Amino acid sequence: MSRPTCARCARPTRHCLCGLIPLLDSRTRVLILQHPSEVEHALNTARLAALGLSNGELRVGEVFEDLSALLARPGHRACLLFPGEGAQPVASAAAEADGQPLLLVVPDGTWRKARKLLHLNPLLAALPRLTLPAGLSSRYRLRKAPMPGAVSTLEAIVCALELLDAPKSYQALLRPFEALIQGQIAAMGDETYRRNHGRHEA
Repeated sequence: MSRPTCARCARPTRHCLCGLIPLLDSRTRVLILQHPSEVEHALNTARLAALGLSNGELRVGEVFEDLSALLARPGHRACLLFPGEGAQPVASAAAEADGQPLLLVVPDGTWRKARKLLHLNPLLAALPRLTLPAGLSSRYRLRKAPMPGAVSTLEAIVCALELLDAPKSYQALLRPFEALIQGQIAAMGDETYRRNHGRHEA
């Protein structure tokens, strides 16, 4: 028998995160394109980001037939948050925006699945690309990062928004993420956590 879940945050009802999810306004519009394989992920940080931003939107799929309409936001300049040839640092894009807010398009999935989204959606691949600063580290202490600087989708969005919409803070978006991590640590027990993951906190 399946456990009852919250229809909004998709967490088990007894572990509902809605009380921790803020509703923040942002000058930058955020469009998250989530690969279907991420929907049932234990963290699903993309969903937390979309719920916490009044100017955020989450779409799930592999091929987005309405992508042209999604990208055509009046008064916004669409950019893709993804590394690649010619990618520009987010901070530089913020300085060159000339008063026009950005539509920040964020693919959500493993690196392989995110690249597949770009391959299946040529309009996405053609967007100007933005990259996060080097040297970032994830707060997700239960998984070793696949590469230096790799962070969750939620952490990437928070970092980008704080650069694009400075000096506004978006740290409140991370509260439910931290609660999820603490809940997982509590479930496994301190001893197991220290034995298997403590070395990553050095």
